[in-house]
Amino acid sequence: MSLQHLTHNRLNGVTGGIWRDGNIVHKVLTHRRDDAPGHWASSADPAHWNYWRREALAYDTGLPRQLGLGAPTVLDIREVSDEEIELLLEDVQGHHSSQLSVQDLVETARALGRSQGRKDLPEYPWLSRGFLRDYSTSRPADWRLLEEDRAWSQQLIKDHFPPELREGLRHLHLNQERLLSLMQTLPRTVCHLDAWPNNIIRRPTGEVVLLDWAFVGDGALGEDIGNLIPDSVFDLLIPHQLLGDLDRQATRAYLEGLNEAGWAGDERLVRLGICASAVKYDWLTARSLERASADQHTDYGGDTTVDADARYAARAAGLSLCAQWACEADHLAHELGIW
Repeated sequence: MSLQHLTHNRLNGVTGGIWRDGNIVHKVLTHRRDDAPGHWASSADPAHWNYWRREALAYDTGLPRQLGLGAPTVLDIREVSDEEIELLLEDVQGHHSSQLSVQDLVETARALGRSQGRKDLPEYPWLSRGFLRDYSTSRPADWRLLEEDRAWSQQLIKDHFPPELREGLRHLHLNQERLLSLMQTLPRTVCHLDAWPNNIIRRPTGEVVLLDWAFVGDGALGEDIGNLIPDSVFDLLIPHQLLGDLDRQATRAYLEGLNEAGWAGDERLVRLGICASAVKYDWLTARSLERASADQHTDYGGDTTVDADARYAARAAGLSLCAQWACEADHLAHELGIW
């Protein structure tokens, strides 16, 4: 039987490759790749957001089960060398990636709420710390483009990014440090930290399975939902026209999950965590401006060319939501007396 290589972030220095062999998924974790960009370099620091052993440790300890979350069954963990580990995982069957519906994502939010509202969350020294700040500020971005009229006059930008969005995204960027600091003050939990459709499978039984536990660690209540919602449209996986509905339903489902787990805090703090998480995608504005005049645009993984207008319509919708969230975070923070 021939091997099928699976789509993944080929830039990440932790991932040596992912492929399917029959009904088994093989994933290689490595600390020896020297071709990864600096911002995707693997780390030997257990607290670093890109610690190369973390996913193996998460599976080996049964962390997903301890969190009450679904994950692939682990068939074997092979220590190939001091710098390489191979994971053998169940090939989970169900709806995945662009096959997911809004309702599937809403149930993902509910499952995350049930997990993160618990009081008995595990602690390990290899859980990531400071993910949002370290990840988002490490993304390469030419911030000068935000102030250049020429960048905003490119045809794709003119067609999909109206003037008011430019101002909203500029406001988001100017408040980057404020939002990052705010996120650090919010109630803590154990977050997956990469919850988006490519890391979600919904089994025929309805169980939500989360893939790729490489970043799991300390985060704010709402942070995973603040990732899930906009990141469902950036790569054309969910129609961007459904974004507002997804925002409303996923927020409500997450809050219901938290309450089912016994959490009884102020719901405004959770919504604040969702909205302030918009800061994670601040860098994407500059990247979108930088790439707007490219000859072609590709899907996640870079294998297939996608329609440029579809890509930029989706990016504009997701970034518009982030800009709105940043303003909502301002309002909530003042209302709660945090600022």
